[in-house]
Amino acid sequence: MHDMNEVIGSHDLLLVTLDTLRYDVAAELAAAGETPTLTGLLPGGKWERRHTPGSFTYAAHTAMLAGFMPTPASPGPHPRLFAGAFPGSETTAPGTWTFDAADLPSGLAAAGYHTVCVGGVGFFNKLTPLGSALPSLFAESHWEREFGVTDPEALPNQIDRVAEIMDRQPSGRRQFLLLNVASLHQPNWFYLEGATSSAGDTRASHAAALRHVDAHIGRLFALMRRPCFVIVCSDHGTAYGEDGHTGHRIGHEVVWTVPYGEFILS
Repeated sequence: MHDMNEVIGSHDLLLVTLDTLRYDVAAELAAAGETPTLTGLLPGGKWERRHTPGSFTYAAHTAMLAGFMPTPASPGPHPRLFAGAFPGSETTAPGTWTFDAADLPSGLAAAGYHTVCVGGVGFFNKLTPLGSALPSLFAESHWEREFGVTDPEALPNQIDRVAEIMDRQPSGRRQFLLLNVASLHQPNWFYLEGATSSAGDTRASHAAALRHVDAHIGRLFALMRRPCFVIVCSDHGTAYGEDGHTGHRIGHEVVWTVPYGEFILS
């Protein structure tokens, strides 16, 4: 675990949530060398197997943006990177950065960070009060239909917006950026060559979507100012027929188990 008391204030922060990405699919593609950009940055070239704090986007992001990142899938307790001030916390350790606020963006803002959200899935669309709840935690937030689940070029479109954001950031102010990537979320059939909408989404199209993300995400990392502390993870997985289940917001292993990685761009 990095000592976040040394990171906060000296590094920009980037949190990339690969919405709905399954751990098993991510691990298989990494082992097969099919996601070279991500595995080239992950420690040891491997995803860490973790458990999500929530089985769907809103629950998971609400927890993560309060400092409860996915936890290692082994007996704990596991120290946290970030923690709101909370008497009796058993996962606040010497390397944990603590903040006196209800959420991480507010805590980082108080520490001098500019906080930015570039949303993807519907919980970031700002079209309804619920879709505005997560973006409202940030000083600056962005969402367009071209960033959402129905656009096959959503991630390149989002990265274009990040480039605009980075161009106007004051050099002397640190930044916290959340990028929620919608590409893995259904519908994703259009990433699989030869697939049609009538066939629907499959585990294979989910994997194809991850290969698409890997092909583009290097441009995001290149845009970041150095040094930058990066967390890349899924918020939850999803089922493609396992034990009769389809989708998420259910208590199944393929939903609760997520890939996680953290590294520093220097």
